[in-house]
Amino acid sequence: MAARTGKKPPAPAKCPACNGTGQTTETVRVGARKKQETGHKQTVMCLDCLGTGAKP
Repeated sequence: MAARTGKKPPAPAKCPACNGTGQTTETVRVGARKKQETGHKQTVMCLDCLGTGAKP
């Protein structure tokens, strides 16, 4: 028998919020009411795709 030459399944669509990485960056805010932004950034899990990188 010959080997199957079927098509590969299409890749899942990338999440638009994190561009498929599963992570986003946010600016660190300080102060009593979180109004002052610092020059620091923190990497957080994307809440749209929950870190998978696939379009919800």
